[in-house]
Amino acid sequence: MADDVLLIVGLGNPGSKYEQNRHNVGFMAADEMIRRYSFSGPQSKYKGELFQGDIKGQKAIILKPQTYMNESGQSVQAVAAFYKIKPENIVVLYDELDLPPGKVKIKQGGGAGGHNGIKSIDQHLGKNYWRVRIGIGHPGDRERVTGYVLGNFSKQDAEWLDKLLPVMADEAVLIAEKDMAGYMNKIALKTKPEKKKKDQKNDG
Repeated sequence: MADDVLLIVGLGNPGSKYEQNRHNVGFMAADEMIRRYSFSGPQSKYKGELFQGDIKGQKAIILKPQTYMNESGQSVQAVAAFYKIKPENIVVLYDELDLPPGKVKIKQGGGAGGHNGIKSIDQHLGKNYWRVRIGIGHPGDRERVTGYVLGNFSKQDAEWLDKLLPVMADEAVLIAEKDMAGYMNKIALKTKPEKKKKDQKNDG
């Protein structure tokens, strides 16, 4: 595996006005990994920002497409083609409305779940890559979805987000080792909310 390049893609919209949007949590997770493993870059090429480095001996590229979300697949496909990276060595980090805030799920293949970035990657690359879905919660009403995902994280969100992103970066070693289930479990374990001590009288 060490000979194969690992491609980690964070999804988001480019530009400072989108930086703190819920829709940009994929960029945020990628940025944390870039810092954690001292990746070099960015290089502006293939319609994206490219960072190169390694994670515990595994050569890796981290890509932040700069095409806007609904054209992300153009950038991912261009990088995959140039570096000859197979879909099974591609891991995409993105926001998921249908998971509770801070919950992370990983799967290979599957549907796009209405996510325009994933739809675009599916069209350009097929579906056989790994999806790391980062829960941002749902506003409860379909009419409010666009404003919610393009809205900034709240102060309340910072409680779980500030804990989650460093853990996702620290445990990326498991992605490099292709232990996706281990990665998901480790994140769940390390970000589990601390139980508040119950009142003695509530115990019975």
